[in-house]
This record gives sequence, C-alpha cells and structure tokens, in this order.
Amino acid sequence: MTIYKSRIIPVSIDRDWREVYDFASIPENFQRWAAGLGRRFEQSGEEWTAEDPDGRLIRIRFSRPNEFGVLDHIVFIEEKETRNAVRVVPNGTGAEVMFTLLKAPEMKDETFAADAAAVGRDLHALKALLER
Repeated sequence: MTIYKSRIIPVSIDRDWREVYDFASIPENFQRWAAGLGRRFEQSGEEWTAEDPDGRLIRIRFSRPNEFGVLDHIVFIEEKETRNAVRVVPNGTGAEVMFTLLKAPEMKDETFAADAAAVGRDLHALKALLER
C-alpha cells in the first residue's frame, strides 16, 4: 500500500453551505473561480473538456450532484489521471470548503507547495465571489 503526503486546504465562506455547494457544483462555474483547473469549459457527454493554465486540452469528470457536499473531480491530462477530493460542509451558518491535495511520488516539494498556493488562491476567489 502507498500513502502519499497530503494537505487539506480550507476556506470559510460566509454563505449557507447549500448555496455554496449549489454554485460550486455547476461545472461551468469552475472557470469563474478555479483558475488552476482551467478555462473554456465545454461539455462532452458525461465529461467536460477545458484548457488548463498551460494551454493543454484536459478532460474533467465531475461527481454527480449530491446532498453531501461532494465536489470531487478527476482531471485527465494526456494519459495521467489526477483525483481531487473537495467537500463543502456546514460551518455555523456558513460553509467550509476543503480541498485535499495529494503529493505524487515524482512531485518536487516546491511544486507541491506551488499547487497548494494555487488551490488556496482558487478557494479564496470562490469566497470573494460568493460573499459579494
């Protein structure tokens, strides 16, 4: 069994958790706050295609809408698959959004730190958008 180094990146949002989930669960909305994921989202069957920040075409499979606040998604770049676990949970009268980042074995510590910073920026962009 292999266990990778992980980091949970949270952000608190002053908005009902169901409203946060409802907005964030729409794939077209990701390009409004998740710059690290990509832009130019287009649906293609049950998957989506987008252009990642490096200009590469990627495929994305999002979790189905659910009552548990699960926003998991799988990103396919060429033949590499990256699973991303994201949760929206109640936090008082607001919401807590948590992204679990996993460090792949070949990933350098600097890259992992940069990825964590990018996820943090994206989550803070979601917060700013929804707290307006």
